[in-house]
Parts: sequence; structure tokens; C-alpha cells
Amino acid sequence: MLKEFTYQDVDYRGTIDRVRYTIRDPKGETCEKYANVYLPYGYDPADTGKKYDILYLMHGGGGNPDAWLDCCHIKNMLDCCFHEKAAEPFIVVFPSYYPGAAGTVDLEHMENERQMVSDFALEAARELLPAVESHVRGWAASVDDEGLRAARGHRAFGGFSMGSVTTWFEFLKNLPYFSTFLPLSGDCWGVEILGGSSRPAETAALLARAAEEALRDGYDFRIFAATGSEDPASGNMAQQIEEMKRQPVFSFSEDLSAGNFHYEIAEGSVHAYECVFNYVYSYLPYIFA
Repeated sequence: MLKEFTYQDVDYRGTIDRVRYTIRDPKGETCEKYANVYLPYGYDPADTGKKYDILYLMHGGGGNPDAWLDCCHIKNMLDCCFHEKAAEPFIVVFPSYYPGAAGTVDLEHMENERQMVSDFALEAARELLPAVESHVRGWAASVDDEGLRAARGHRAFGGFSMGSVTTWFEFLKNLPYFSTFLPLSGDCWGVEILGGSSRPAETAALLARAAEEALRDGYDFRIFAATGSEDPASGNMAQQIEEMKRQPVFSFSEDLSAGNFHYEIAEGSVHAYECVFNYVYSYLPYIFA
């Protein structure tokens, strides 16, 4: 059951760092980007013996790497939860799928958005993960492809709205690099735009094929999905989720410590960071459990 976080003053505050990196976009052009990185209280760069799990958390349409931090109390929530030992402290990375530091969304060009979040999967594996994990102390022994794949069990990806669409694409394309996924208030556009509602059976089948292939290669996974009852995305997600439950590879459970597939609906919640960060709060103890 989803919970609501209440802001609390806390003396044990994590810090926000910034990682800058260069990408080569699908046109072959280079672009400078950055990601904000939350480092939990007590993180000591000199303590090479301590390693941290890492959650990558994507913003919604029109956002940038600052969006989550600007629009809700997610940092305070992380500080409080880690201080209260609700979960072992981990690092949270806030990147962007846009070519630059920020972007705008034009609903007449949703296909462009779809292409960008699909293309981001290559950037994530090739440029984002090496840039971040050579800078912070994750579990990757090296940031070459072999090292990144070996540490997948300590890495998760989630996102809100178009960030949730991004998360489904990460599931389709980057299961060798991430083991846990948090798609929040957004369906999978792998088949087509808004495919979760327009073609739910085909969308679920596409996700199932990716899951089955990953399991054959020895890559397990977990999905923690959520939305709000008053969120326009809920209708798109609901049909997809029901079709996913029909696929044997997805073991749905209301027990968050069991199965590999979970879906929660927050009563009264709308399409806003102030609501959606509570989904991260609710799932926090289970992401790396």
C-alpha cells in the first residue's frame, strides 16, 4: 500500500553533486550534459571500502536534471528514510534524456519524445553509467561494459511520466545493466505512442519477450510500478498492467517482498511530482532488498 511522506527537519542531510559528461547523439553530434547526484549523509569519497547501490531517476516531459529536486521533497525524504534506517543508504542520480540540459515538450511531436527516450537507452549504457560510476562509489569494479554488467544487481532505473516511458525502454533495451525498475505514471511506448492503452496485449508481449530473453541470459529483474487514481496516466497503465499479469514471466504479487512485478494505485493522487515522489518513498525499502 502506498504511503505519504511528511516533510521533517533532519540534521543528517545528504549532498547534491553534479556529474558532467559528453554524449554523441544519433546524428553523430556531440553534446554536453549533466546529471545531479544525491550522495547520502556519511558518504566519504576517501572510504573506498564502502560501496553504494544506485538508483537512476528520470524526470517527466519538459523537465531537466533539476526537476525532481525542485518540484518535491524527495531529498528530504531520502535523508529521513536513510537516517531512520528504512533502507540502506544509496545514491540517486537525476539525468535527462534531452540532448541538452533542459527541454520543452510539444504534444504535436510526441513521436520525437518517443524517439528521444528510446535513444537514451544507448546513451545510458555507453556514456551516462561510465561517467557517473567512475565518479561515485557504486558496485562496478570497472566502468567498461563487463564491469557495468557485473554490477547490475546494485542498480535500478525509474522515472515519472515521460521518465516512466523511459523506464520501460530501459527494461526493453538495458536489462543487462539494471535489475530493478520503477515506472511511475507512464505506460510503455515500445509498440507505439500510448501503446499501453491502444495496444496493451502487444505491449505486454513485447515486454515479456525482453524479460524471457533476459532470464535465459541469467538476468533476473523486478518491477515496482505505480500511479494515482486521479492521474490521467492511470488509464494507459491499467490496461497494460492487466495484460502483463497474463504473461507467465511476470510474477505479480501484492507482497512487495515476493514476486517480480508490483503495481500500486494511490487514491486521489494526480500527475505531479508532489504525489509521485511518495511512490518512491513507499517502494524505498524494497528497491535493493
